Amino acid sequence: MFIFVALLLAHAPVGGSMPQGRAPGAQSAAFSLGGVAYFHRFTKGDQREYTPQGQEDLNAWTDMVTLHAYRNVRDGEALAATANAVLETYRANKALILKTDSVPRTATRPAEHLIVAVFPRPEFIEVAFARFRMDGGIGTAAIHSHRVYGKQAGDEMQAWLEKNGRATETTLMGWNAIPRAGAAR
Repeated sequence: MFIFVALLLAHAPVGGSMPQGRAPGAQSAAFSLGGVAYFHRFTKGDQREYTPQGQEDLNAWTDMVTLHAYRNVRDGEALAATANAVLETYRANKALILKTDSVPRTATRPAEHLIVAVFPRPEFIEVAFARFRMDGGIGTAAIHSHRVYGKQAGDEMQAWLEKNGRATETTLMGWNAIPRAGAAR
């Protein structure tokens, strides 16, 4: 699947580790994902954005985790409808959909949904791994995004996906320490 994307991106005309210490008064990490500490950068309504240390500029980040609460989503059917609506929004914004998947519900766990999409833009290429799940009785999304900047970013994004794509998906889908909606700032 990622090789297919590599071929698409090659022809598209588009432009760490946990910190060991912190300075007095420095912000504490909100959470860690894949061994990387993420710090709160922005909140609007039920959406919160986090980037690693050194990526404070929201106009020039490389890695970001976005947590979103869908407070009106109260069951698995509504969660699936929300994931499908996001998928259609991605398509409307000219995303290349690399993968969609659902983890079926079990007796002890509601279904989950995954969308992996690439957004080619003139100044960067962004890949988003979006996981939709129920948490505390409401629908949530955890989205791990990675950007490569430049007009010819296709080769670099292709290499990043080949090296990190599957691991990023696996890490996100296995992440059980996702902060609850409104908890991580």
